[in-house]
Amino acid sequence: MPVSLKKGQKVSITKDNPGLSKVVVGLGWDVNQFDTGGDFDLDTAAFLLTESGKVSRSEDFVFFGNLEHPSGSVKHLGDNRTGAGDGDDEQIKIDLAKIPAEITKIAFTVTIYEAEARNQNFGQVNNAFIRIVNEETEEELLRYDLGEDFSIETAIVFGELYKHGNEWKFNAIGSGYQGGLAALCGNYGVDVE
Repeated sequence: MPVSLKKGQKVSITKDNPGLSKVVVGLGWDVNQFDTGGDFDLDTAAFLLTESGKVSRSEDFVFFGNLEHPSGSVKHLGDNRTGAGDGDDEQIKIDLAKIPAEITKIAFTVTIYEAEARNQNFGQVNNAFIRIVNEETEEELLRYDLGEDFSIETAIVFGELYKHGNEWKFNAIGSGYQGGLAALCGNYGVDVE
């Protein structure tokens, strides 16, 4: 039975799963039927952070333009431009055993591509969730449904995997930002052209 999290809740994913190393982080959403004059294109990203809460180099930002971390520990499975259908809309594979020692946290975010130009925000997105699945058994370990009503935000930090001693835990964040991907990049120390 997967653990269903509430905002701000933290849970260990490795404590009750000894030897767990390969997980899939699935993120999903539905777009409501308001006509904004354009299609929605939501993009998932992972920021690999050091103790400072920042990336140490641009390769620590894994997204549709950089699908794999040099360590092989984080792989983005590609951009889904519609969000149609059930289940995960985008997935990121994580190999906990390969995460470099200096990385203490991985933040998972979703942004709306060209949100300002298309007059879109997360108030028009429903049923957003993040879940973590054991890649080998396909068992869902945890799920966090973002129940908040975001109205003006164009970027959301869904959650974070973080190292606590020798275990990996997940924190359900659910924080929204204005300013889209650029705001998140600024927050996490990624230089944006």
